[in-house]
Amino acid sequence: MDFFLPSGNSSKGNASNEGDLKWWQLSLIGVGCTIGTGFFLGSAIGIKITGPSIVFSFILAAIGTYIVYNLLAKMTAEDPHEGSFCYYANKAYGQWAGFSCGWNYWSSNILIMGSQLTALSILSQFWFPDVPLWVFASGYAVLSIGVVLTGNKGFDKVEDLLAIIKTAAIIMFIIIAVAAFLGWFNLDAREPLIPNSSQKLFPEGFKGFWSSLIYAFYAYGGIEVIGLMATRLKKKKDAPKAGIIMLILLVITYVLALGLAVLMAAHGSFHEKESPFVTALGEYDLAFFPHVFNGAIIVAGFSTMTASLFGVTTLLVTLANDGDAPKVFSKKLKKWKQLPLPSLGLAVVGLIASIVTALLLPGKIYEYITTAAGILILFNWAFIIISSLKILEMKAWGKLAAFTGIALILAAVSGTLMEKSIRMGFFVSIVVVFIIGIIAAVLQKKVWNKRS
Repeated sequence: MDFFLPSGNSSKGNASNEGDLKWWQLSLIGVGCTIGTGFFLGSAIGIKITGPSIVFSFILAAIGTYIVYNLLAKMTAEDPHEGSFCYYANKAYGQWAGFSCGWNYWSSNILIMGSQLTALSILSQFWFPDVPLWVFASGYAVLSIGVVLTGNKGFDKVEDLLAIIKTAAIIMFIIIAVAAFLGWFNLDAREPLIPNSSQKLFPEGFKGFWSSLIYAFYAYGGIEVIGLMATRLKKKKDAPKAGIIMLILLVITYVLALGLAVLMAAHGSFHEKESPFVTALGEYDLAFFPHVFNGAIIVAGFSTMTASLFGVTTLLVTLANDGDAPKVFSKKLKKWKQLPLPSLGLAVVGLIASIVTALLLPGKIYEYITTAAGILILFNWAFIIISSLKILEMKAWGKLAAFTGIALILAAVSGTLMEKSIRMGFFVSIVVVFIIGIIAAVLQKKVWNKRS
């Protein structure tokens, strides 16, 4: 997930009907914004869990992702609003839904920042293996906070540039991998490791495949934000078309890159501390590739984490303005470029918690945080689907697609219970949801009911 738009439940943020984006521009923005460390590094966990069948996991996740995007785009076209899917949850089911949706998304982004922070630290250990994970985490956190404190002038241009770097890194891997298979550029041609049996295709069985779904979905995280950007289209009715093209491009990129990776290296070679694309080319004498690719991922990942920090800061301000968070978090200080320092402060606390956790659990922290973040994202996607069922008028096929999306989301979430190494992430997400639910229930009884 690469960037984030403010959320809200009130009508203050209704979007203008004027837009400046063409559908193909939204498609390209979506590709650049969706590709992140979840794909560059998180996919290695998925490969380790299921093997070459990770390709099928990404195809299934693409189907679920499109269903969510399409429904959100339709709600946005019908009722354009800059407030996000939390506005639609509030519209469909009341303030408890909007509140829960907003805080769940805030929590998921805090975990995403922690996941990205840990990923950046793991990637940095490629050059400095003896430096503890928490030291890198602290350094990147300080740098990210520093960027936020300077304000967001020119940030869009930087994000565009870094999106190009991310996409270029994947294209570079695909070209080199094809060249390696064909023996170009003086590379030793090797036979691809084609899985010619179900055992080789699913080396960890159906349970492993089931467990890998969460990492495929996580790589598509951010699609809901692009759904919100449909408000900026010149023709709102083009939103579904933009989503289809975007997902086709993502699926081709993801499947081709991962397919080549699993054909180049044995299943047991992949692990969570190294990008699967670096692992795939590890047997070739390409001294430059690991360093260049690692650097590209770090640059892109840092961009993603910093954008998420901007995002959670903005979101908390909106929640405060809508009465779903203490008013203190809506305050902005003119001396600090109109930055909402109280909101930023709470986000920084989340970052510090990630650093402390990385110090205490250096071995498993990336799997835990990534899994929990992925599950919380999917909870919000489920909110989008169930909200659309109440807001939109759907025919039988539309309802079938919606329920298919819910089934795929449930499969991805429940699959995390099948794998011991990532099961803790499921329980972390449940604790977060439980806390938010308790607070929402109390507010419903003591505050919101009295207002009505």
